[in-house]
Amino acid sequence: MRVAAPGTAPYPASMEQHDAPSGAYHYGIMARAIDEIDAAGGAPLPLDVLAARMGMSAAHFQRVFTRWTGTSPKRLQQYLTLGHAKALLDERFTTLAAADEVGLSGGGRLHDLFVTWEAMSPGEWAGGGDVTVRYGFHDSPFGEGLWCVTHRGICGIAFTAEAGREAALADMAARWPAARMTEDPAGTRAHADTTFGGGAPRLHVPGAPFQIKVWEALLRIPSGHVTTYSEIAAAIGSPRAVRAVGTAVGRNPVSWLIPCHRALRKSGALGGYHWGLPVKRAILAWEGARADTLAPAPRRRSA
Repeated sequence: MRVAAPGTAPYPASMEQHDAPSGAYHYGIMARAIDEIDAAGGAPLPLDVLAARMGMSAAHFQRVFTRWTGTSPKRLQQYLTLGHAKALLDERFTTLAAADEVGLSGGGRLHDLFVTWEAMSPGEWAGGGDVTVRYGFHDSPFGEGLWCVTHRGICGIAFTAEAGREAALADMAARWPAARMTEDPAGTRAHADTTFGGGAPRLHVPGAPFQIKVWEALLRIPSGHVTTYSEIAAAIGSPRAVRAVGTAVGRNPVSWLIPCHRALRKSGALGGYHWGLPVKRAILAWEGARADTLAPAPRRRSA
């Protein structure tokens, strides 16, 4: 099945070089900015004050944020603040019924990546002893990521900034208990480059039927938009299964490409995120900033 997937403009290749990989460097700065904003307790922090608290000049901090998002940092705090998720629900909420129209039509098109989606059958999943999963750690806009790949495509993406390498790898290996796990960063690099580089990733995903339904719904949420767990439950024909939907969202094995970060609670709370809420906030800020630059003015949610 070929479905619209969450995409972005290519991750800039000409970023200023630092000792750490560019994605780890930029994510680290955004994570520190989130900590400073939270510590301020809602009080506004001028750009120069925020930069000074992080030991940086205002000009350098502004340059880093612009390179990270590809857009101006004028709304920096709004993107990174804890209340940004609630604002997204007010300004960029989409129902699953409207998602295709919002994400793929005319000038409102927010992404141009397409994922070829292939779900494993329960029998194939259970008999994973004939499957080799190659894995490698690579840079991303949100710090270091772990890519897991079968002969059919990407079967897992994790972010290690909060969880760490060992925990991320153990988590992914547990999803393929009978498979052979083989470290092969050279073989997985092209998949990592495709994920953020404007290509056409192919997914090979293990999951139970209910989980697959939830992940298919997530794939219909355009970049820069969000929905709610209850909206997903209604869209898949199980309106009372909000908690089960939340569990399925959290079990998504392919972060970013299956955009579980775009699912929020109705209250505007972030909900959970398997790889850490700071990563989820950073992803939503990154997408929100780019969407404001690339998309027409959003339609507000009706009361």
